[in-house]
Amino acid sequence: MMESVVAYFSEIPSSHRTAIIVVGLTFFSLLESAVPLMSLDYGRWKHAGVNLFFTLTTILVNFFLAFLLLGISDWVVSAGYGVLGWIKMPLALQFLVGLLMLDFFGAYVAHWVQHKVKWMWQFHAVHHTDQHLDVTSANRHHPGESVVRLVFTLIATVITGAPIWLVMIYQSLSVVLSQFNHSNFTLSSRVDGILSAIICTPNMHHVHHHYRQPYSDMNYGNIFSFWDRLFQTYVEVDNDKLVYGLDTHMSPSEVNNIPSILRLPFTKHRDHISYQEKEIL
Repeated sequence: MMESVVAYFSEIPSSHRTAIIVVGLTFFSLLESAVPLMSLDYGRWKHAGVNLFFTLTTILVNFFLAFLLLGISDWVVSAGYGVLGWIKMPLALQFLVGLLMLDFFGAYVAHWVQHKVKWMWQFHAVHHTDQHLDVTSANRHHPGESVVRLVFTLIATVITGAPIWLVMIYQSLSVVLSQFNHSNFTLSSRVDGILSAIICTPNMHHVHHHYRQPYSDMNYGNIFSFWDRLFQTYVEVDNDKLVYGLDTHMSPSEVNNIPSILRLPFTKHRDHISYQEKEIL
């Protein structure tokens, strides 16, 4: 079974990777229609059009730079570099350890750094300016951020010593989990309690998109939820009180317009707003 998975993801076609995105968008969009968390009365299709434009740019960046991932992965494996190259382990354990490491260095650490380094934040802010969170928000990334994220994935691949099949599984799971935890649908507290012990759920991640700090600097996880608990960046709130977006970029004309969004990283940096009263959600 594991050998078949390895064989498939070692040579997964680009069309199949795109299909994963499309199927995820369709599935979670249907869930949002059936049991929405927040009102769907926000011009859903126009909102989706803007975000799908950035989904397309993300696909294109990953498609044209995929040779870097393949080259780096082949190099670290042949040279025996990285944790998986230094420590021999069974295939199933290699998968588990490798996936944990790729998610930590390629997602959690990368996400935290993007919030702390100003020029990276300028690109990542595009993702946070979305004022109506749903499944299409998952891939709302400026092309510049898509390149930055790929660089972090390359670094994570070197540290891990990950073969290409493992990198492809990680990227596929990352896409699906990101769509899941950005989706605008209701998840019961019981189900959420079970799932959020291991993976990031919508109930957990949505607070990260609250319009003001410190909440927007919490719950960074993408696949696994325990990194936030381990590094004390985890918080639970009443999600009904959330307001999505960025307090520094609240003008709809600025954040719902593709040319304006593309220019955003190259505009003057705006410091987070300081408030006299602490907000309790």
